[in-house]
Amino acid sequence: MTLKAVLFDFDGTLVDSEALHYHSWCKVLAPYGIGYSEATFCDEFSGVPTLESAAILAKRHQLPRSAEALTDEKNRYFIETAKTMVPNLMPGAKTVLAQLQGQVRLALVTGSSKAEAMPVLQHYGLLDYFETIVCKEDVTAPKPHPAPYLQALARMQLSAEQAVAIEDSGTGLQSALAAELRTIVIPNAHSKDQNFNGAWYRAVHLEDAVKTLLALAK
Repeated sequence: MTLKAVLFDFDGTLVDSEALHYHSWCKVLAPYGIGYSEATFCDEFSGVPTLESAAILAKRHQLPRSAEALTDEKNRYFIETAKTMVPNLMPGAKTVLAQLQGQVRLALVTGSSKAEAMPVLQHYGLLDYFETIVCKEDVTAPKPHPAPYLQALARMQLSAEQAVAIEDSGTGLQSALAAELRTIVIPNAHSKDQNFNGAWYRAVHLEDAVKTLLALAK
């Protein structure tokens, strides 16, 4: 293969943001007397788009609000929480981005909104690594639909054969595969039992993923 670009997922792949999502949902659900442990919640909803999570929760608990309203509230809480609780980078995140910079083109493809993703990227000085960033507002359909990855490829004027995606969840893998991208998955503690059939390679961590990617791309 002729590798031209690596397309990174954000939440769970480069940034350990599950705790922020969990605490934001806790605030949404608290008025209804609903509570989940962090492990239980994240194991179920890791990688699941916020609107889909909201629809599941609204139906399960018969909440008197629409999934859209719950999503808007959760996103507001996330932005507020992120001001005082910056998520940690995944181990090796900045190292691998620096390693790849100049060798291949880099893009970020996330289901997060700009308001959620940009402050974290700015905090860690990651913005300059990416040629393009596709956020939730940039597409009409989120992962697992291929639209986010197709948007990134279109902006970079590349074919799927020229790029590889790096994901941590089954939802993200479905999106990348639907866009016909070779995909390396890095399961985390919450996504390890998800369906990763079709992945090009299953890595242990980011540095393993990039090392293998560069070896296979030679």
